[in-house]
Amino acid sequence: MTYYIGLMSGTSMDAIDAALFDLSNNGCKLIASHSHAFPHKLSQKLQQLIRSETFNLRDFGTLDTELGRSFAEAANQLTQQQHIDKKQITAIGSHGQTIFHAPDNTPPFTLQIGDPNCISQFTGITTVADFRRRDIAAGGQGAPLVPAFHNAFFRSAQYNRVILNIGGIANITVLTADQSQAISGFDTGPGNCLLDDWSQQHLNLPYDKNGSWAAAGSLNEKLLQQLLTDNYFSLPPPKSTGREYFNLHWLKQYPISDKPKNIQATLTQFSIETIARAIETHATNCDEVYICGGGAFNTYLMQGLEGRLERRAKITTTTELGVAPEWVEAAAFAWLAKQTLENKPGNIATVTGASENTILGGIYPA
Repeated sequence: MTYYIGLMSGTSMDAIDAALFDLSNNGCKLIASHSHAFPHKLSQKLQQLIRSETFNLRDFGTLDTELGRSFAEAANQLTQQQHIDKKQITAIGSHGQTIFHAPDNTPPFTLQIGDPNCISQFTGITTVADFRRRDIAAGGQGAPLVPAFHNAFFRSAQYNRVILNIGGIANITVLTADQSQAISGFDTGPGNCLLDDWSQQHLNLPYDKNGSWAAAGSLNEKLLQQLLTDNYFSLPPPKSTGREYFNLHWLKQYPISDKPKNIQATLTQFSIETIARAIETHATNCDEVYICGGGAFNTYLMQGLEGRLERRAKITTTTELGVAPEWVEAAAFAWLAKQTLENKPGNIATVTGASENTILGGIYPA
Protein backbone atom coordinates (compact mmCIF):
# COMPACT_ATOMS: atom_id res chain seq x y z
CA MET A 1 0.00 0.00 0.00
CA THR A 2 1.18 3.50 -0.87
CA TYR A 3 -1.02 5.95 1.01
CA TYR A 4 -1.34 9.67 0.26
CA ILE A 5 -3.80 12.27 1.52
CA GLY A 6 -5.19 14.97 -0.76
CA LEU A 7 -6.47 18.23 0.73
CA MET A 8 -8.69 20.55 -1.28
CA SER A 9 -10.86 23.56 -0.50
CA GLY A 10 -13.03 25.14 -3.14
CA THR A 11 -14.30 28.60 -3.91
CA SER A 12 -17.39 28.24 -1.71
CA MET A 13 -15.15 27.67 1.32
CA ASP A 14 -17.86 25.67 3.06
CA ALA A 15 -15.64 22.65 3.69
CA ILE A 16 -12.14 21.23 3.40
CA ASP A 17 -12.06 17.93 1.53
CA ALA A 18 -9.58 15.42 2.95
CA ALA A 19 -9.26 12.05 1.24
CA LEU A 20 -6.92 9.10 1.65
CA PHE A 21 -5.86 7.22 -1.47
CA ASP A 22 -3.87 4.11 -2.20
CA LEU A 23 -1.65 5.11 -5.13
CA SER A 24 0.32 1.86 -5.35
CA ASN A 25 0.74 -0.10 -8.58
CA ASN A 26 -0.24 2.89 -10.73
CA GLY A 27 -3.74 2.78 -9.26
CA CYS A 28 -5.91 5.32 -7.47
CA LYS A 29 -8.18 3.77 -4.86
CA LEU A 30 -10.16 5.91 -2.42
CA ILE A 31 -9.68 4.44 1.05
CA ALA A 32 -11.43 7.03 3.22
CA SER A 33 -12.72 10.59 3.05
CA HIS A 34 -13.73 13.39 5.37
CA SER A 35 -15.49 16.69 4.69
CA HIS A 36 -14.26 19.14 7.32
CA ALA A 37 -16.43 22.20 7.93
CA PHE A 38 -14.66 25.53 7.56
CA PRO A 39 -14.65 27.56 10.77
CA HIS A 40 -17.31 30.20 10.05
CA LYS A 41 -15.21 33.21 11.03
CA LEU A 42 -12.27 31.96 8.98
CA SER A 43 -14.47 31.51 5.93
CA GLN A 44 -15.86 35.03 6.34
CA LYS A 45 -12.37 36.53 6.62
CA LEU A 46 -11.21 34.67 3.52
CA GLN A 47 -14.25 35.79 1.54
CA GLN A 48 -13.60 39.39 2.57
CA LEU A 49 -9.94 39.13 1.58
CA ILE A 50 -10.74 37.67 -1.83
CA ARG A 51 -13.44 40.25 -2.58
CA SER A 52 -11.43 43.26 -1.44
CA GLU A 53 -8.09 42.25 -3.01
CA THR A 54 -6.41 44.20 -0.18
CA PHE A 55 -5.07 43.20 3.21
CA ASN A 56 -2.66 44.19 5.91
CA LEU A 57 0.27 41.95 6.69
CA ARG A 58 -1.00 40.95 10.13
CA ASP A 59 -4.36 39.78 8.73
CA PHE A 60 -2.67 37.94 5.87
CA GLY A 61 -0.25 36.11 8.14
CA THR A 62 -3.02 35.23 10.58
CA LEU A 63 -5.24 33.80 7.84
CA ASP A 64 -2.38 31.81 6.31
CA THR A 65 -1.62 30.21 9.67
CA GLU A 66 -5.25 29.64 10.71
CA LEU A 67 -6.00 27.98 7.40
CA GLY A 68 -2.91 25.78 7.63
CA ARG A 69 -4.05 24.63 11.07
CA SER A 70 -7.55 23.92 9.71
CA PHE A 71 -6.07 21.83 6.91
CA ALA A 72 -4.08 19.91 9.52
CA GLU A 73 -7.24 19.36 11.58
CA ALA A 74 -9.01 17.97 8.51
CA ALA A 75 -6.21 15.48 7.87
CA ASN A 76 -6.02 14.52 11.54
CA GLN A 77 -9.77 13.89 11.78
CA LEU A 78 -9.60 11.73 8.67
CA THR A 79 -6.88 9.51 10.15
CA GLN A 80 -8.49 9.39 13.60
CA GLN A 81 -11.94 8.47 12.32
CA GLN A 82 -10.52 5.68 10.19
CA HIS A 83 -7.98 4.53 12.82
CA ILE A 84 -5.18 4.90 10.32
CA ASP A 85 -1.57 4.77 11.46
CA LYS A 86 0.04 8.00 10.20
CA LYS A 87 3.29 6.14 9.67
CA GLN A 88 1.61 4.40 6.74
CA ILE A 89 0.98 7.70 4.96
CA THR A 90 3.76 8.82 2.66
CA ALA A 91 2.65 12.44 2.28
CA ILE A 92 -0.13 14.98 2.12
CA GLY A 93 -0.73 16.96 -1.06
CA SER A 94 -2.35 20.31 -0.25
CA HIS A 95 -3.69 22.60 -2.95
CA GLY A 96 -4.20 25.53 -0.56
CA GLN A 97 -6.85 28.21 -0.88
CA THR A 98 -6.44 30.42 -3.92
CA ILE A 99 -6.86 34.05 -2.95
CA PHE A 100 -5.59 35.57 -6.20
CA HIS A 101 -4.68 34.15 -9.59
CA ALA A 102 -3.05 36.53 -12.07
CA PRO A 103 -1.15 34.62 -14.78
CA ASP A 104 -1.40 37.62 -17.14
CA ASN A 105 -0.01 40.11 -14.66
CA THR A 106 3.47 41.62 -15.23
CA PRO A 107 5.13 39.66 -13.77
CA PRO A 108 2.60 36.81 -13.54
CA PHE A 109 1.74 35.27 -10.18
CA THR A 110 -0.72 33.07 -8.35
CA LEU A 111 -1.22 32.93 -4.60
CA GLN A 112 -2.55 30.08 -2.47
CA ILE A 113 -2.50 30.16 1.33
CA GLY A 114 -2.80 27.55 4.10
CA ASP A 115 0.70 27.32 5.58
CA PRO A 116 2.11 23.85 4.76
CA ASN A 117 4.56 24.20 7.65
CA CYS A 118 1.54 24.02 9.98
CA ILE A 119 0.12 21.01 8.13
CA SER A 120 3.37 19.09 8.41
CA GLN A 121 3.98 20.12 12.03
CA PHE A 122 0.50 19.38 13.37
CA THR A 123 -0.06 16.14 11.44
CA GLY A 124 3.42 14.68 11.62
CA ILE A 125 3.12 13.85 7.92
CA THR A 126 5.38 15.14 5.13
CA THR A 127 3.44 17.75 3.17
CA VAL A 128 3.79 18.86 -0.44
CA ALA A 129 2.18 22.19 -1.38
CA ASP A 130 2.46 25.35 -3.49
CA PHE A 131 2.16 23.48 -6.78
CA ARG A 132 1.04 26.27 -9.07
CA ARG A 133 3.84 28.80 -8.73
CA ARG A 134 6.52 26.58 -10.29
CA ASP A 135 4.46 26.26 -13.45
CA ILE A 136 4.04 30.07 -13.48
CA ALA A 137 7.82 30.44 -13.08
CA ALA A 138 8.24 28.19 -16.12
CA GLY A 139 6.08 30.52 -18.19
CA GLY A 140 2.78 28.70 -17.70
CA GLN A 141 -0.66 29.73 -16.51
CA GLY A 142 -0.31 27.76 -13.28
CA ALA A 143 -3.66 26.15 -14.12
CA PRO A 144 -5.27 23.86 -14.77
CA LEU A 145 -2.98 21.25 -13.18
CA VAL A 146 -5.47 18.38 -12.88
CA PRO A 147 -5.15 17.34 -16.57
CA ALA A 148 -1.92 15.46 -15.75
CA PHE A 149 -3.88 13.36 -13.25
CA HIS A 150 -6.74 12.92 -15.72
CA ASN A 151 -4.27 11.67 -18.31
CA ALA A 152 -2.66 9.22 -15.89
CA PHE A 153 -5.91 7.62 -14.75
CA PHE A 154 -8.75 8.43 -17.14
CA ARG A 155 -7.34 8.18 -20.67
CA SER A 156 -8.75 5.50 -22.98
CA ALA A 157 -7.20 3.82 -26.01
CA GLN A 158 -10.67 3.36 -27.50
CA TYR A 159 -12.60 6.55 -26.87
CA ASN A 160 -11.94 10.27 -27.21
CA ARG A 161 -12.76 11.68 -23.79
CA VAL A 162 -13.28 15.03 -22.15
CA ILE A 163 -12.94 15.29 -18.39
CA LEU A 164 -15.01 18.27 -17.29
CA ASN A 165 -14.37 19.68 -13.84
CA ILE A 166 -17.06 22.10 -12.69
CA GLY A 167 -15.81 23.91 -9.63
CA GLY A 168 -16.05 27.65 -9.11
CA ILE A 169 -14.33 27.82 -12.49
CA ALA A 170 -14.92 25.07 -15.04
CA ASN A 171 -12.08 23.42 -16.92
CA ILE A 172 -11.78 20.67 -19.51
CA THR A 173 -9.13 18.10 -20.29
CA VAL A 174 -9.19 16.69 -23.82
CA LEU A 175 -7.89 13.10 -23.90
CA THR A 176 -7.78 11.63 -27.39
CA ALA A 177 -7.69 7.89 -27.96
CA ASP A 178 -4.65 8.47 -30.17
CA GLN A 179 -1.88 8.36 -27.58
CA SER A 180 0.48 10.24 -29.89
CA GLN A 181 -1.63 13.38 -29.74
CA ALA A 182 -0.80 16.01 -27.15
CA ILE A 183 -3.13 16.54 -24.21
CA SER A 184 -4.97 19.84 -24.16
CA GLY A 185 -7.04 21.57 -21.53
CA PHE A 186 -7.97 24.98 -20.18
CA ASP A 187 -10.40 26.92 -18.01
CA THR A 188 -13.63 27.40 -19.95
CA GLY A 189 -14.92 30.18 -17.67
CA PRO A 190 -17.41 30.27 -14.81
CA GLY A 191 -18.68 27.02 -13.37
CA ASN A 192 -20.35 27.57 -10.01
CA CYS A 193 -18.75 30.85 -8.89
CA LEU A 194 -21.35 33.28 -10.24
CA LEU A 195 -24.20 30.95 -9.26
CA ASP A 196 -22.89 30.69 -5.70
CA ASP A 197 -22.28 34.43 -5.34
CA TRP A 198 -25.73 35.32 -6.71
CA SER A 199 -27.35 32.78 -4.41
CA GLN A 200 -25.44 34.15 -1.43
CA GLN A 201 -26.45 37.72 -2.27
CA HIS A 202 -30.16 37.06 -2.82
CA LEU A 203 -30.97 33.96 -0.75
CA ASN A 204 -28.24 34.16 1.86
CA LEU A 205 -27.35 30.59 0.91
CA PRO A 206 -23.87 29.47 -0.15
CA TYR A 207 -25.19 27.69 -3.25
CA ASP A 208 -28.35 26.87 -5.18
CA LYS A 209 -29.00 23.27 -4.11
CA ASN A 210 -29.74 21.06 -7.12
CA GLY A 211 -30.14 24.25 -9.16
CA SER A 212 -33.76 24.41 -7.96
CA TRP A 213 -33.84 28.22 -7.78
CA ALA A 214 -32.47 28.51 -11.32
CA ALA A 215 -34.99 25.92 -12.49
CA ALA A 216 -37.79 28.16 -11.17
CA GLY A 217 -36.56 31.09 -13.27
CA SER A 218 -36.67 31.93 -16.96
CA LEU A 219 -33.79 32.53 -19.34
CA ASN A 220 -32.97 36.15 -20.16
CA GLU A 221 -31.71 35.58 -23.68
CA LYS A 222 -30.53 39.17 -24.20
CA LEU A 223 -28.40 39.12 -21.07
CA LEU A 224 -26.98 35.71 -21.97
CA GLN A 225 -25.81 36.94 -25.35
CA GLN A 226 -24.17 39.96 -23.72
CA LEU A 227 -22.31 37.77 -21.21
CA LEU A 228 -21.02 35.59 -24.02
CA THR A 229 -19.25 38.55 -25.64
CA ASP A 230 -16.59 38.71 -22.89
CA ASN A 231 -13.12 38.67 -24.44
CA TYR A 232 -11.99 35.71 -22.34
CA PHE A 233 -14.02 33.30 -24.45
CA SER A 234 -12.33 34.29 -27.69
CA LEU A 235 -8.81 33.85 -26.27
CA PRO A 236 -7.00 30.73 -27.53
CA PRO A 237 -5.62 28.19 -25.04
CA PRO A 238 -3.54 28.00 -22.97
CA LYS A 239 -5.62 30.16 -20.66
CA SER A 240 -6.87 30.17 -17.10
CA THR A 241 -9.03 32.42 -14.99
CA GLY A 242 -10.55 32.71 -11.52
CA ARG A 243 -13.13 34.41 -9.33
CA GLU A 244 -10.93 37.50 -9.14
CA TYR A 245 -12.17 38.05 -12.71
CA PHE A 246 -15.57 36.34 -12.91
CA ASN A 247 -17.47 37.70 -9.92
CA LEU A 248 -20.43 39.93 -9.10
CA HIS A 249 -18.35 43.05 -9.75
CA TRP A 250 -17.74 41.73 -13.28
CA LEU A 251 -21.47 41.06 -13.63
CA LYS A 252 -22.34 44.67 -12.75
CA GLN A 253 -21.02 45.89 -16.11
CA TYR A 254 -24.10 44.33 -17.72
CA PRO A 255 -27.64 45.71 -17.35
CA ILE A 256 -29.42 43.62 -14.72
CA SER A 257 -33.13 44.41 -14.77
CA ASP A 258 -34.86 41.12 -14.16
CA LYS A 259 -36.05 38.94 -11.30
CA PRO A 260 -33.17 37.41 -9.31
CA LYS A 261 -34.34 33.87 -10.12
CA ASN A 262 -34.27 34.71 -13.83
CA ILE A 263 -30.70 35.96 -13.48
CA GLN A 264 -29.81 32.69 -11.74
CA ALA A 265 -31.34 30.73 -14.59
CA THR A 266 -29.38 32.84 -17.08
CA LEU A 267 -26.10 32.47 -15.21
CA THR A 268 -26.61 28.71 -15.18
CA GLN A 269 -27.18 28.72 -18.93
CA PHE A 270 -24.10 30.91 -19.29
CA SER A 271 -21.96 28.22 -17.64
CA ILE A 272 -23.60 25.54 -19.77
CA GLU A 273 -23.08 27.43 -23.01
CA THR A 274 -19.44 28.37 -22.42
CA ILE A 275 -18.60 24.78 -21.43
CA ALA A 276 -20.43 23.35 -24.44
CA ARG A 277 -18.77 25.76 -26.89
CA ALA A 278 -15.34 24.90 -25.49
CA ILE A 279 -15.98 21.18 -26.01
CA GLU A 280 -17.42 21.68 -29.50
CA THR A 281 -14.45 23.80 -30.56
CA HIS A 282 -11.56 21.94 -28.96
CA ALA A 283 -12.81 18.34 -28.75
CA THR A 284 -14.53 17.96 -32.08
CA ASN A 285 -14.46 14.15 -32.07
CA CYS A 286 -15.47 13.70 -28.44
CA ASP A 287 -17.14 10.37 -27.62
CA GLU A 288 -17.52 10.71 -23.86
CA VAL A 289 -17.73 13.53 -21.31
CA TYR A 290 -17.04 12.67 -17.67
CA ILE A 291 -18.00 15.32 -15.14
CA CYS A 292 -16.47 15.93 -11.72
CA GLY A 293 -16.50 18.74 -9.15
CA GLY A 294 -19.40 20.30 -7.27
CA GLY A 295 -21.28 21.09 -10.46
CA ALA A 296 -21.91 17.38 -10.94
CA PHE A 297 -24.48 17.66 -8.11
CA ASN A 298 -26.37 20.59 -9.62
CA THR A 299 -29.26 18.70 -11.21
CA TYR A 300 -30.45 21.62 -13.31
CA LEU A 301 -26.94 22.33 -14.60
CA MET A 302 -26.35 18.67 -15.46
CA GLN A 303 -29.67 18.40 -17.30
CA GLY A 304 -28.80 21.51 -19.27
CA LEU A 305 -25.42 20.12 -20.29
CA GLU A 306 -26.94 16.81 -21.30
CA GLY A 307 -29.50 18.60 -23.44
CA ARG A 308 -26.88 20.85 -25.00
CA LEU A 309 -24.41 18.05 -25.80
CA GLU A 310 -26.66 15.02 -26.18
CA ARG A 311 -25.97 14.59 -29.89
CA ARG A 312 -22.24 14.83 -29.44
CA ALA A 313 -21.22 12.47 -26.66
CA LYS A 314 -22.11 10.22 -23.78
CA ILE A 315 -22.34 12.34 -20.61
CA THR A 316 -21.87 10.94 -17.13
CA THR A 317 -19.73 11.44 -14.03
CA THR A 318 -16.27 10.18 -13.11
CA THR A 319 -17.87 7.62 -10.81
CA GLU A 320 -17.86 5.34 -13.87
CA LEU A 321 -14.08 5.76 -14.02
CA GLY A 322 -13.60 4.78 -10.39
CA VAL A 323 -13.38 8.15 -8.61
CA ALA A 324 -16.49 9.93 -7.30
CA PRO A 325 -16.89 13.50 -8.64
CA GLU A 326 -16.41 15.17 -5.26
CA TRP A 327 -13.01 13.54 -4.67
CA VAL A 328 -11.28 13.89 -8.05
CA GLU A 329 -9.44 17.11 -7.18
CA ALA A 330 -8.29 15.77 -3.82
CA ALA A 331 -7.06 12.66 -5.64
CA ALA A 332 -5.23 14.85 -8.15
CA PHE A 333 -3.28 16.71 -5.47
CA ALA A 334 -2.49 13.51 -3.59
CA TRP A 335 -1.06 12.18 -6.86
CA LEU A 336 0.79 15.43 -7.54
CA ALA A 337 2.47 15.06 -4.14
CA LYS A 338 3.59 11.58 -5.19
CA GLN A 339 4.95 12.96 -8.46
CA THR A 340 6.95 15.58 -6.59
CA LEU A 341 8.46 13.12 -4.13
CA GLU A 342 9.42 10.84 -7.03
CA ASN A 343 11.03 13.77 -8.90
CA LYS A 344 8.51 13.52 -11.73
CA PRO A 345 6.76 16.39 -13.53
CA GLY A 346 3.29 17.38 -12.37
CA ASN A 347 2.26 19.80 -15.09
CA ILE A 348 1.63 19.35 -18.80
CA ALA A 349 3.28 22.14 -20.76
CA THR A 350 0.85 21.84 -23.69
CA VAL A 351 -1.98 22.57 -21.25
CA THR A 352 -0.55 25.38 -19.14
CA GLY A 353 1.76 26.94 -21.73
CA ALA A 354 4.87 26.38 -19.61
CA SER A 355 8.23 26.07 -21.34
CA GLU A 356 8.62 22.51 -20.04
CA ASN A 357 7.09 19.77 -17.96
CA THR A 358 8.54 20.34 -14.53
CA ILE A 359 8.49 19.09 -10.94
CA LEU A 360 5.96 21.11 -8.94
CA GLY A 361 5.58 22.08 -5.31
CA GLY A 362 7.64 22.46 -2.18
CA ILE A 363 8.31 19.62 0.26
CA TYR A 364 7.82 20.17 3.99
CA PRO A 365 9.20 17.09 5.81
CA ALA A 366 7.45 15.62 8.82
